[in-house]
Amino acid sequence: MLARMIGITLLSALPAAAEPVTVAALGDSLTQGYGLPQQEGLVPQLQAWLRERGAEVTLVNAGVSGDTTAGGLSRVDWTLTPEVGGMIVALGGNDLLRGIDPAVSRKNLSGILDAARKAEVPAMLIGIGAPANYGAEFQTAFNGVYTDLAQSYEVPLIPSMLDAIVAARDPLSLMQPDGIHPNAEGVRVIVEGIGPQVLQFVAALGACEQGCTDG
Repeated sequence: MLARMIGITLLSALPAAAEPVTVAALGDSLTQGYGLPQQEGLVPQLQAWLRERGAEVTLVNAGVSGDTTAGGLSRVDWTLTPEVGGMIVALGGNDLLRGIDPAVSRKNLSGILDAARKAEVPAMLIGIGAPANYGAEFQTAFNGVYTDLAQSYEVPLIPSMLDAIVAARDPLSLMQPDGIHPNAEGVRVIVEGIGPQVLQFVAALGACEQGCTDG
């Protein structure tokens, strides 16, 4: 009896475990993990990276290959299920490839962020940078969508998911043969690039109550 009481006392003295956080990653083929084995896609690699640093987090893969911002808007409500405590919005790549008017992309992304706000789910934006060959006017307008919305909605922003690949010594070696989607090593490079900011995001959601490290 005494041993049991001592055991209960010791257990009650232990620090409470961090509250597990579920985060939905709403995106396109880059989020889905197009062309890769399941565990080598962005969501599994990013989840593993976060957990290795102490984050109690589960990432839900809400990526759909070929999806535009319009597609994301059409399914955001059923992505925001009751267990979702945060949402990463990583859409716009297919809008860019199709040359969709940035004003349309802005409206759709705004609708997605409105849905998150209505559901009281904190959101984070991850953009995709428009290259110079789209023309200076389009490039400025498209890239400005993400910065403007991040400021308006006061959400964290990573301007471009692919920045770390673009900055690599040999970017093409990190891509699949189609030149559009990253290979497994490319995903690893992306995760190393975006991981620290995503870690800050999930920490703000309560995933790091026992402490997380970016080391």
